[in-house]
Amino acid sequence: MKLQLAIDALESHQAISLVNATREFIDIIEIGTPLIKHEGLSLVRLLKNIFPEKELLVDMKTMDAGEYEHDFSFEIGANIQTVLGLADDKTIAGCIKSARKHNAKTMVDLINVPNLVERAQQMAKLGADIVGIHTGIDQQLAGQSPMAQLEKLAGNVNIDISVAGGVNLDNIDQIIAIKPSIIVVGGGITGQADPTEAARKIKEKMR
Repeated sequence: MKLQLAIDALESHQAISLVNATREFIDIIEIGTPLIKHEGLSLVRLLKNIFPEKELLVDMKTMDAGEYEHDFSFEIGANIQTVLGLADDKTIAGCIKSARKHNAKTMVDLINVPNLVERAQQMAKLGADIVGIHTGIDQQLAGQSPMAQLEKLAGNVNIDISVAGGVNLDNIDQIIAIKPSIIVVGGGITGQADPTEAARKIKEKMR
């Protein structure tokens, strides 16, 4: 079970500071969608150079031109990239092809996918490495959490599961009990007064 730090800050120096503060406890650095849009792909190369021992996920949320778009980040150091589960299968297959070329991984983000289990099973057959349960920020503000979807998916698919959206110390025990492969934490670490301590506590529970 890996801990992924989701960084949605908008400045490179903030991202570097957050990873430095949590480096001992995290396994995967996620360059969040707002961050990659604001700072561009140069941040991929920068973070990989500074933190070479960490897996680097670039949250591209690709919807079209999968292979073409994913080649960009994989060539400069990304280890995992995301594509939306709502995308066409040909687009997702292109992302998977790109990942295979670069000895990397594709994560299919199932945000807003209505037929959750069926789509996750399709992604496993297509060759994706990970499917992601994802409660978006707008959904979190409306009071939603990823627990119901995680419970629905667990045990019904033969593929690694990532879970993201409002994960923090208050609900981490429930999530750990279902045993996803990757637990993604953003504000539950980055929004805390002491990110280092928050990451330490979460990682200790995962262990």
